[in-house]
Amino acid sequence: MAGDATLELQALVSGAIRRHSPLNIQGGGTKQFLRPPGSGETLDVTPHHGIINYEPSELVITARAGTPLREMENALAGESQMLAFEPPHFGEGATLGGTLACGLSGPRRAHCGGARDFILGMRIINGHGEVMRFGGEVLKNVAGYDVSRLMVGAYGSLGLILDASLKVLPRPETEITVVLTYSQTAGLAFVSSLARRSLPVSATLVERDKVYLRLSGSAAAITAAHKQLGGESHETAAFWNAVKEHQHNFFRIERPLWRLTLPAHAPLADLGGEYLIEWAGALRWLKSDADPTRIKKYVREYGGHARRIDGADTAVLEHADLPEPLMRLHARTRAAFDPLRIFNPGCLHPLL
Repeated sequence: MAGDATLELQALVSGAIRRHSPLNIQGGGTKQFLRPPGSGETLDVTPHHGIINYEPSELVITARAGTPLREMENALAGESQMLAFEPPHFGEGATLGGTLACGLSGPRRAHCGGARDFILGMRIINGHGEVMRFGGEVLKNVAGYDVSRLMVGAYGSLGLILDASLKVLPRPETEITVVLTYSQTAGLAFVSSLARRSLPVSATLVERDKVYLRLSGSAAAITAAHKQLGGESHETAAFWNAVKEHQHNFFRIERPLWRLTLPAHAPLADLGGEYLIEWAGALRWLKSDADPTRIKKYVREYGGHARRIDGADTAVLEHADLPEPLMRLHARTRAAFDPLRIFNPGCLHPLL
């Protein structure tokens, strides 16, 4: 079948296992800046590509790992549907496998769910060279469901993703963006409170003294919500795409970039830098020269995670600190799927 490189990939993995030689799994290469440089022989997944099955009436799409995200999104757009977790591309070569391996979700995540929430099933090659299938193509088939989700955000450390089935959603009839004026602290409190209100909010952004709200739904619902919220209208598609793809002016600030995930109610800390706040307060991008120890201490106090992400031209990454019990769980899971640590060693964490 054209685009199906399962047997070739399985042979390459089996050879690496026999040699005890690590593999650096790579798709389009658009997300290398999210992880340390890979070690071992590069395993290119892009020859394994193509949409396997798409049933618009069932809201399910199945595609191979090397399938370009753009190809999938174009197919869905033709049926007025979308990947609801709004994955960032970070380049034209973005693939489904890389997106799932990195666990990436965009501005819609806090209101519709993340990449992990839309996985129905997956095929992988594990660290024994075996092709394994988990889940299926319908919501009722839950066998292996959680194992498929486990692969999302594992940076390829648990196996080579071959293909995945995802639930998709209809595109909203109408979308607009409104801008309100708040201090950043008050803006954080405001977006955190929106979950308690029946409003068609699909994305939030707090930047300095501005709050941006994207409203999605029927024209009548959008008009009513805009009247209730007030605020000025703002461009929608280009603005949120720039935020998603890190092309917003904030990301051009010449300081280290940190990704902080925190409970939405966690207060803002003065870390000597600038914030860009998404996901109703749960995702906070920070540009700061502050000591990493200080940043991580603040995040740990509220049960969150901090990871430094510098540009693609650097190889410096600060991994998220993991509590010892969680580290042991990660290590046991990795040992079960990839006992020889063949796949992307050190990408998820230096000790994994």
